[in-house]
Amino acid sequence: MDFKDYYAVLGVSESASPEEIKKAYRKLARKYHPDVSKEQDASDKFKDVGEAYEVLKDPEKRAEYDELKKYGARQDGSFQPPPGWQSASGFGGGGFTDADASQFSDFFEEIFGGGRRSGSGAGFGGGYGGQRHSMRMRGEDVHARLALFLEEAFHGCEKQISFNVHEADDKGRVVPRQKTLNVKIPAGMKEGQHIRLKGQGAPGIGGAENGDLFIEVEYAPHPLFTVEGKDILVTVPIAPWEAALGASVTVPTVGSKVNVKVPKGSSSGRKLRLKGKGLPGKHPGDQLVVLQIVMPERHSDEAEELYKQLAEAEKGFNPRSKLHV
Repeated sequence: MDFKDYYAVLGVSESASPEEIKKAYRKLARKYHPDVSKEQDASDKFKDVGEAYEVLKDPEKRAEYDELKKYGARQDGSFQPPPGWQSASGFGGGGFTDADASQFSDFFEEIFGGGRRSGSGAGFGGGYGGQRHSMRMRGEDVHARLALFLEEAFHGCEKQISFNVHEADDKGRVVPRQKTLNVKIPAGMKEGQHIRLKGQGAPGIGGAENGDLFIEVEYAPHPLFTVEGKDILVTVPIAPWEAALGASVTVPTVGSKVNVKVPKGSSSGRKLRLKGKGLPGKHPGDQLVVLQIVMPERHSDEAEELYKQLAEAEKGFNPRSKLHV
């Protein structure tokens, strides 16, 4: 009898965690399910995958199998149970709740004494007589991205989103289908946040529930604003004399304008905080006004003369003193 490497069947390592084993099983079971797979040997592979999972998901069966893998497998790939071998876990009637096949392999029966020798209703889905049962498997979750203008995220909106889901057609082929939904976006959605729409993902198999749709929000570039978390930043140009003497300037916020006092003696890069003017929410963000001193492209003769007078009056000021030059 040939030895069956259940770890190789599922494509996992011998140290794989239960979560890794379950994940591999679900992926392969969906791939080879006879109702949806187009591969010629899908039914056999599906049975092998289910059998491997039946053993490796159970701690007792897995421990016994690991021992047999050490002492019962031969170099030529065949298998012979060690003398006096008898399974302690056996095949207790739980069956392949997620499998779909007509019988266990001889290798499985030789180890655990299950399959066709069990006449008490054990087997696939609770009945076992060679008949076929449909597998129930939850549909896959679908992930999509939705680009928003900052104003849409700020005020909230309704957007239409299109995405693809995979489902079986009337001939059992797995095909993509485009799905379109209208989605309500609540005010204050941050970039990178997700919206979950339950049941709007890929359809389930065998009447199982659909997967969910997860929409990740991203922002389209804005000509004026940038966003950091829930704070909105805007760079506001000011004239040198406004920075030196102080001024009241009008700055934009999302959807409105406000007057801001520029403190006397401000420098480029200074940030002024407008509390509560960022993204809305239970704890709204702020708007940060970043000052940027800009020079006129041209100066009048009078202005240049005034700059000369200023340079003479402030000749003790060295803006590069920290550079030690």
